[in-house]
Amino acid sequence: MADPIALDSVWLKAHPLPDHQDNIDKNGRGRVLVIGGCRRVPGGMLLTAEAAFRAGAGKVTIATIASAAIAIGVACPACAVVALPETANGEIAPESADLLLAEMAGHDAIVFGPAMIDEDIVRQLLAALLPALPGDMFLLLDAAALRAASEHAEAILARGDHSVLTPHAGELAAMLGADKDSVARDPLGALAQAAERYGAAVMVKGATSHLMGEGNCLAYAGGGLGLAVSGSGDVLAGLIAGLGAQGLSPLRAAAWGIWLHGEAGRRLSERMGPIGYLARELAPLAPGLMRGV
Repeated sequence: MADPIALDSVWLKAHPLPDHQDNIDKNGRGRVLVIGGCRRVPGGMLLTAEAAFRAGAGKVTIATIASAAIAIGVACPACAVVALPETANGEIAPESADLLLAEMAGHDAIVFGPAMIDEDIVRQLLAALLPALPGDMFLLLDAAALRAASEHAEAILARGDHSVLTPHAGELAAMLGADKDSVARDPLGALAQAAERYGAAVMVKGATSHLMGEGNCLAYAGGGLGLAVSGSGDVLAGLIAGLGAQGLSPLRAAAWGIWLHGEAGRRLSERMGPIGYLARELAPLAPGLMRGV
């Protein structure tokens, strides 16, 4: 395996953001559908949705449990909201699949998994959604969807290079059916296995985050300890999806998302201290960071 390439401003300038024309409308800027949430974590979708907007997406729709939908819509008035049937435990119900299939067609990128807990329900929804997903649609699987992904590896692989998977070491181990300690000992080896098995752009989060896809391996060492906080991964997922909705490939969208997320953490740590800032404070820094590259 070749040595990883540094994910820095040099790489980013060589792989720039979309060059939008002045006459482009909000639909042309990219439409993101965020699917997730549960009664225990009803607000997690807000972090992902805001991050998608901050990354430049023109429209964002949140599909979540019906009991949280009104509050979500009021908290994020720029978002459309789809109220989904829910189980007695407050999870998205499996029979939501038909509503989600009808909704997907109007979007350019889908984020599936944030703030979901029940892995069995996630598996059922993936089984219904993956075969119907347009082959060229940008798909990001996060959180509970990553732990359920191993049962759908062939369907994800069949999508070619139109998917992004964003695990930490424990989720990467679940994706491979491996022991977490073995992944921790050789994260790059595990990452290579996952990229081959799923045919997607795959990252593994850590003090140094690595991203593999399109025959490349990138490394970002930055951000700091403060990024290890609840909701941080939801923000990262939104940044990546917002960029993917605008036409960036999974590798480029993930690379820019990782860098924006990490540099936002670095700036907050310099301003506020190494820990103690909130995940919701990351996304507002993304537009300025993009302008600065």
